Amino acid sequence: MKTMSTGQAIIERVLAHGVDTVFGLPGAQTYPLFDAMAQAGDRVRLIGARHEQATAYMAMGYAKTSGRPGVYTVVPGPGVLNTTAALCTAYGTSTPVMCITGETPKDFIGKGRGHLHELPDQRGLLRTFIRWADRVESPAAAPAMVDEAFRQMLGGRPGPVALEAAWDVLATQGDVADTPAPGLPAKPEPNSDEITAAAKILAGAKSPLIWVGSGAQDAAAEVLAVAERLGAPVGAFRGGRGIVASDHPLGLAFAEAKSIWAESDVVLAIGSRMEGPYMRWQGMAWTPRPATPTLVRIDIDGMEHARLPADQSVTADAAMALRALLPALDKAGAGKADRLDAVQEAKARTGKDFRDNLQPQMDYLDAIRTVLPRDGIFVEELCQAGYVSYSGFPVYSPRTYVTSGYQGTLGYGFMTALGAKAAMGDTPVVSIAGDGGFLFGVQELATAAQFGLNVVSIVLDNGAYGNVRRDQIRRFQGRELGSYLENPDFLKMAESFGVMGLRAETPADLKPALEKAFAANAPVLIHCPVTFGSEADPWPYIIEGR
Repeated sequence: MKTMSTGQAIIERVLAHGVDTVFGLPGAQTYPLFDAMAQAGDRVRLIGARHEQATAYMAMGYAKTSGRPGVYTVVPGPGVLNTTAALCTAYGTSTPVMCITGETPKDFIGKGRGHLHELPDQRGLLRTFIRWADRVESPAAAPAMVDEAFRQMLGGRPGPVALEAAWDVLATQGDVADTPAPGLPAKPEPNSDEITAAAKILAGAKSPLIWVGSGAQDAAAEVLAVAERLGAPVGAFRGGRGIVASDHPLGLAFAEAKSIWAESDVVLAIGSRMEGPYMRWQGMAWTPRPATPTLVRIDIDGMEHARLPADQSVTADAAMALRALLPALDKAGAGKADRLDAVQEAKARTGKDFRDNLQPQMDYLDAIRTVLPRDGIFVEELCQAGYVSYSGFPVYSPRTYVTSGYQGTLGYGFMTALGAKAAMGDTPVVSIAGDGGFLFGVQELATAAQFGLNVVSIVLDNGAYGNVRRDQIRRFQGRELGSYLENPDFLKMAESFGVMGLRAETPADLKPALEKAFAANAPVLIHCPVTFGSEADPWPYIIEGR
């Protein structure tokens, strides 16, 4: 037994689970947590922020790119509420993020007296939109509660969790059992009957296709082995990008996959909600799944099979299921389709279409891809080039294309990129954003400078919330409201934060600017002025998958 505060007990148990970085912004209710980290010394690295939202986005970026849990701590009430956009984005992208926070003093919880930072039911609120939330009631209870938080966050489908403790309880001293942290629960193994049935369907396919989402990010080798065994192209929308490299003969981005999908008789979906084919290509309408192609799904989350029923479902970890599937395909006598010519034609056709019709976005993306190493990390945003990047930006490795998924969280990108850089060390990280989205987190330039988070931030400045302004003009007889922006001088602003500022007036200027930015090995903002209205509309390619 050891005597320590609840705050110490929580932090010590978090560290026992292998966490070495915490993102945070201190306040009165969480002083014992921060003191515990101070006493932990170099066993934990604290990265501060200028706004609570950034702590959670950084934790998400850390987790997305490293595959390890991202942990952050903020004060309760308004502090926690400032992080909820990041929490729901982590939920939408199946990202393991842990929020550690305080509460009012124990005797005030649920009393409605208006204590500092009080919410009517903070724990209940969090439970409505993340995987799990609970409260630590004493120092002795902390280790088991932290263990359960990790189990909920990482057991099965990953997702965000939250742990709170009352203000006074965090400071309470007590005896805590000194026990090792348990390992995570075993991942669900595939059922042999389900694997056999799936293999039989795939063995009968003449034109198979594989579709991957973020649930397959840690099964890249297995996906490729099954794809090459079947001769099946591998398509992805956002979360699955990089699992099979864009330059692999079987690798397909979203728009490239549209014609291949139409010619496919069996689809093997792995760790994917299938948002692209069954929502976007259906006009975002709620329609029953068509009978063709035949659908086989592998997903660790059994609820996914209820949400989108397949002809054959396999509930299991993706890598385990695919390793079991390979010999089952041999046993079922599966052949190997010859779809390489069709894939190459789709790639060539889509590439020409994008470069002819999606400018200047494609030229900006081409410049980035030319300079960014194959394993460099690209964080997209809700901006015109970001939309085009869903298909127009080649991705070569898992966990190198970071997205907000179906949440479409405007402003998340720069802050999330800071967390990616904190996780990945010397690996180059590029964030792209529009002027509107970037200004959601502009204050974190100070965080980048203070902690040496050497992200290269590309701000594509069209003086508007560009998508909104274009839609208003087009749909409402030219009337627009709230979408035009008066912006600061981005280079002077960068300088004021101690960050290098560069300007690229054209896509051709971006390549040398990026080279200079990477050589600087420092936080850099590259300002790219773009004339509003000059950017082609990317939405037909996202909805229709042209």
